[in-house]
Amino acid sequence: MDASKPIGIFDSGIGGLTVAHAIKTRLPNESIIYFGDTAHLPYGDKSEAAVQAYSVKIADVLLQKGCKVIVIACNSASSAAYELLKEYVGKKALVVNVIDPMVEYVGIHYRNARIGLIGTRRTIDSHVYQDKISELDQQIELCSLPTPLLVPMIEEGFFNNRISDEIIEAYLGDPVISDIEAIILGCTHYPLIRKQVVAYYNEKVHVLDSSDITAVYLKDLLEANHLLSAEQSGDDVFLVSDYTRSFEASTKLFFRERVELIKYALWE
Repeated sequence: MDASKPIGIFDSGIGGLTVAHAIKTRLPNESIIYFGDTAHLPYGDKSEAAVQAYSVKIADVLLQKGCKVIVIACNSASSAAYELLKEYVGKKALVVNVIDPMVEYVGIHYRNARIGLIGTRRTIDSHVYQDKISELDQQIELCSLPTPLLVPMIEEGFFNNRISDEIIEAYLGDPVISDIEAIILGCTHYPLIRKQVVAYYNEKVHVLDSSDITAVYLKDLLEANHLLSAEQSGDDVFLVSDYTRSFEASTKLFFRERVELIKYALWE
């Protein structure tokens, strides 16, 4: 593989932009191709078969664009399609998800701790975090709670306001995730409400999001495979399966400039 090739990143919508931004911050010499599958968001309420089908189609697009690595910047797709994509992509590119880096981080820093997890129903019901954390054998108690309203709330721009405060407080007040030392934001949309979660816990609970943790993991992986780019070889590209004004606004929010969105339908 050629180190100058771009990094492919995909999610169902704006959530994966948190990961893309962290990757660009940590790896400024890398070019990225981001695919927001806005025609099918959110993935959290889709069947496993549907998410796998979307993921394979997007992987085809990113491989056609010559990506050296594909980052699944979505917890729902990571739980449903990671193993399938690894097999499908083979040696054409590396494949990274956002769950394994977080599990590795938790295993290092939270031995014998009680920690919470919030995410979409698909992510929570898959038990992927529970299974992987149990395999660590670090006596970590994981308390999981589905929070299905948060993704559509964020996609519609309702964060950092009174409405989102009330919804977040209703979820975080659930006794299922009480008395915890840390909480995993098990969806790449959730870093957009991280400040509100931190404020709810009055900074007494560690709030863990996968964006920077995944970026650090990716940097180490590229170094190990001699695939770090010495300089950016092309412009960053942002593809969407359907144009939405909220996605355009979000790209500007993250990257501090207007980003040209290119519509790329997965099925004609």
